[in-house]
Amino acid sequence: MRKKLGFWVFFWVWFLLNGSSCLGKFIVEKNSLRITAPDSLKNTYECAIGNFGIPQYGGSMTGTVIYPLSNQKSCKNFDDFSISFKSKPGSQPIFILVDRGDCFFTLKAWNAQNAGAAAILIADDKSESLITMDTPEEDADDSRSDYFHKITIPSALINQSLGNSIKKVLSSNKEMVTIILDWKEALPHPDDRVEYEFWTSSNDECGPKCLNQINFLKNFKGAAQILEQKGYTQFTPHYITWFCREELLFTDLCKTQCINLGRYCAPDPEQDFTKGYDGKDVVLQNLRQACFFKIANETGKPWLWWDYVTDFSIRCPMNEQKYTTECANEVIKSLSMDVKEIEKCIGNPDADEENSVLMAEQEAQIGKGSRGDVTILPTLVINNRQYRGKLDKSAVLKAICSGFQETTEPALCLNDDIETNECLQNNGGCWQDKAANITACQDTVRGRVCECPIVQGVMFRGDGYTYCIDPCTIDNGGCWIETQEGKTYTACFNISSEGCACPLGFDGDGVHECEDIDECKTKTACTCSGCKCKNTWGSYECSCSNNLLYLRELDICIGKESDLFVLFFIFFIFDTSIFVAGKNVKTEMNWNMIWVVVLGWVAIGVGGYTIYKYRIRSYMDSEIRSIMVQYMPLDDQVEEHSLVS
Repeated sequence: MRKKLGFWVFFWVWFLLNGSSCLGKFIVEKNSLRITAPDSLKNTYECAIGNFGIPQYGGSMTGTVIYPLSNQKSCKNFDDFSISFKSKPGSQPIFILVDRGDCFFTLKAWNAQNAGAAAILIADDKSESLITMDTPEEDADDSRSDYFHKITIPSALINQSLGNSIKKVLSSNKEMVTIILDWKEALPHPDDRVEYEFWTSSNDECGPKCLNQINFLKNFKGAAQILEQKGYTQFTPHYITWFCREELLFTDLCKTQCINLGRYCAPDPEQDFTKGYDGKDVVLQNLRQACFFKIANETGKPWLWWDYVTDFSIRCPMNEQKYTTECANEVIKSLSMDVKEIEKCIGNPDADEENSVLMAEQEAQIGKGSRGDVTILPTLVINNRQYRGKLDKSAVLKAICSGFQETTEPALCLNDDIETNECLQNNGGCWQDKAANITACQDTVRGRVCECPIVQGVMFRGDGYTYCIDPCTIDNGGCWIETQEGKTYTACFNISSEGCACPLGFDGDGVHECEDIDECKTKTACTCSGCKCKNTWGSYECSCSNNLLYLRELDICIGKESDLFVLFFIFFIFDTSIFVAGKNVKTEMNWNMIWVVVLGWVAIGVGGYTIYKYRIRSYMDSEIRSIMVQYMPLDDQVEEHSLVS
């Protein structure tokens, strides 16, 4: 069985033919690694993000490090050594530390994941700058070669000296090493719009990697189009091409793999120059896709690119010999795009001339500013920084959402594609009290966090992983507590700050004493005309003279029909002021707001009438009756008198 030539092996051959002048620099994408224990290692370090698994962009993970006694390079299945890294309930997740060498980075991660590790740290075996851990080239004839698309745990490459320091601490068996992997700043988030690029190829004959890319395009299309149409993102597709050196222009290599006389080339899809499609076929289709985007963008519908590339992959695959210009044009027509405009953009591929679209692509490939050269296919560039990790809808969407400033994320970033609710599995490795249905696991947009909860106003204390306790259950948290008049008040219910705080209605240090505040003496309650104030322990009571009705919310006494209209007028003015203020904030008042205001006025009117009918009218009737009885007896009064006598 013939083993195909790896894509990047071909790339480096091509690079040698082209020379190094066309390339700038490759930048290793990094995230933060913070050691919180022991004190001897406590510091922040850099680590390189692997181009596989799912880095938690915008979030962080905390775990305890283990360096296995056996299989320290993680090249074999840990089941063979009866080793498991599954964290126990209530304990922190486990990060496994392994050594570099002897097998692919992805195989190390795959074995670690199968053994239950939450993340993998790979220590370099030499003193050098950090590198990017990439996926191996697949052999399309080997069904085992697609395992790395199933890796979900994040990975990090650390330098040799840090790895040795961690091993030294762990070898003593006296101290634990706790690490926080932090991706919050792995991607910049300068404003409320995300600019991102997708470097890809129309080649669908590169094994599982191509299949994974096609599936990603299909799955991500809907989200990408929504984000683009609503103005949250600005997307641009790109295509990598190379060029032939002048002395090789007329060789079969350049003739079959290039267009425009060696200016734009791509690898042979089957890595076999004698059969199937050639590299120039790929270049032409890449150019057609780039031109489709250019024309669609000029017509104000750049998101149609996603429809074109997904439809083309379904209708015009290489393995069915449909990867042709005719099939591509049929897809273009089905999307109501002008084929002639796109053909004009493509130009003459046999001419000895530059193509403006592909020339711009070659220039864009070279890194500028904080973004390095694009040399890996496929590659996402988000806010000018290269994304690393699995090409998966939810993972990529999470990365894009981390590119927004906080509170500016679109609603799409708050749906189930982002919030995978890691608390549902093993409670996220956090503390929980099943009997009381209390947990420290909080699922957020940027990942789960283990933080002790607030229950009925009391902030539980603890690390969130192994324990959380109600401080008020142990000697009332050292705070003041007292019972009087059948009521119990405590100062142990502070949410916003540390320590004890006297409850509302009391004043003191919260530890030794809390004295009742007499709101009647301080004149902070029952201040209206005709109001009577009575102090109670921890509170107060208000009433009105002459049996008038007291409204605590407004601190007034009402007893006349005119008071009802004054009250209604107050509500009316208050509601209208809100309406006017809202209009100043947003000049365009929609019909929904108008209906809300109208219904609000109607509700106030009904409420006012109800108060009048059942409160005020009753009071007025009693007043009238008391006056009339002085001049003439009433029927029911005669009956009452006779019953008494």
